[in-house]
Amino acid sequence: MTYVITGKGLTIEDVVRVARHNEKVEIHPDAMNRMVKCREMLEEKIEAKEIMYGITTGIGEFSEVVLKGEEVLLFQKYLIYNHAAGIGEAAPLEHIRAAMLGRINVLANGHSGNRPIIAETYVEMLNKGVTPEVCEKGSVGASGDLAPMSQIALLLMGEGRAFYKGELLPGKEALDRAGIEVPGLQARDGLAAINGSNLLTAMSAIFLYDAERFMKQAEIACAMSIEALMGNMKPYTPKLHEVRGFPGAIRCAKSLSKLFKGGDLFEAKLKVKVQDAYSMRSAPQVLGAAHDAIIWARSQVEIELNGVGDNPVFFAEEKLTLTGANFQGSPVCLPMDMIGAAITMVCVMSERRMNRLNHPALSIGLPPFLSKHAGLMSGLMLSQYTACMQIVEMRILSAPASIQSIPAAADQEDFVSMGMNTALKNFQIMDNAYGVLGIELMAAAQALDFREFNFGDGVTKAKEVIRKHVEFLDIDRPLFDDHNAMKALVKSCEILEEVEKEIGSLN
Repeated sequence: MTYVITGKGLTIEDVVRVARHNEKVEIHPDAMNRMVKCREMLEEKIEAKEIMYGITTGIGEFSEVVLKGEEVLLFQKYLIYNHAAGIGEAAPLEHIRAAMLGRINVLANGHSGNRPIIAETYVEMLNKGVTPEVCEKGSVGASGDLAPMSQIALLLMGEGRAFYKGELLPGKEALDRAGIEVPGLQARDGLAAINGSNLLTAMSAIFLYDAERFMKQAEIACAMSIEALMGNMKPYTPKLHEVRGFPGAIRCAKSLSKLFKGGDLFEAKLKVKVQDAYSMRSAPQVLGAAHDAIIWARSQVEIELNGVGDNPVFFAEEKLTLTGANFQGSPVCLPMDMIGAAITMVCVMSERRMNRLNHPALSIGLPPFLSKHAGLMSGLMLSQYTACMQIVEMRILSAPASIQSIPAAADQEDFVSMGMNTALKNFQIMDNAYGVLGIELMAAAQALDFREFNFGDGVTKAKEVIRKHVEFLDIDRPLFDDHNAMKALVKSCEILEEVEKEIGSLN
């Protein structure tokens, strides 16, 4: 399969296929024509010595400095040098590949004024596996992700460094080995390559893809715990949620019902409490709220993936140049701050259910800390400690970055989105979330092994998968390997894939 870049229609799933699974890309001929026409208009304006931001002027505080003659060309080179000012470890390759795809899609709209060869070179880099080395930190998410996008753009001059076939090489050597020519930078090319929030948007797209799959597994863990706690099934009746109207809650109730189906509790064969704790009966409302938040965040991220995040923006048909702030990362940063908090919220509830499984006064007859030998042995007591520690870190990381602006560029850029901070901390939140959910799944499987009734088909399959990776805790053993195995299992989505094969999609 080859993804055809048109400037529109790019989805989160498309990003993942290209960035994570190395699907090939090509630019649609109509997009090429748009870039050609826009470039022709721009060159006419340069020839006429029209003053244009970032082309015949400096940028930021230097936007009033008019460039002359050879300075117009040299400016693009020094712009990239100056802005390649990040710090820290190299970002994951899939994040950089996703950012490059996003930038090509911006250029494909034909409003950026770049030479088409700039977009074509990025296409070749994606298809031939040349991925620039980019420091994780440095962007403030306004004027775009300037530092990381500039490290990518160094390759356009045959500079910087890039990963190719598992090696980190000087940029020119990586391009030569892949058979890619260096296009160089002419007027506007440098700024056109960097002036958008493409990396934070790309990271957000990948994060949302993983978050949607995580949320399905959160429903599986929830269903397992509820069955282990012999929950009342009435709160998960879709009809109850339909009268309130929140789509996420309705969706979650349907998913839980699907997981419970076929079990004795679902078929009302067992005596249960009239009303359970909130961490059980509020699950559709809470997990549903996270589902609804993800839907909104997805809409914002996909708007940005297909929009013209650039400055200035050119309109070839009208011979018009408009300067503004379409690089500002806030439209993505704000909803993504909320998604980080939503994932944390889901994990807070997960830990409360895990605590109930451990707690002899709350577990409806399960042994203390899920141990056959309670007293001599402590069972899963310390697993809850580990979950709690991770949740505290998640809560700290859930503080929004979108309100943390620090002015830059001598106060010319006096409000910035700090969206890269959001993108980075969200991946730390998710790393902990895999661990917390893994512990609930492990505890739920342990608890179900003490029950002697039939479980729902989905719950039964999930427990089956878990038992391939973590054995029943008969006598105490060091649990760190079990915790890490469960974390890796959640991240792999094997439980989800096997459960959906058994009972159908949880969408």
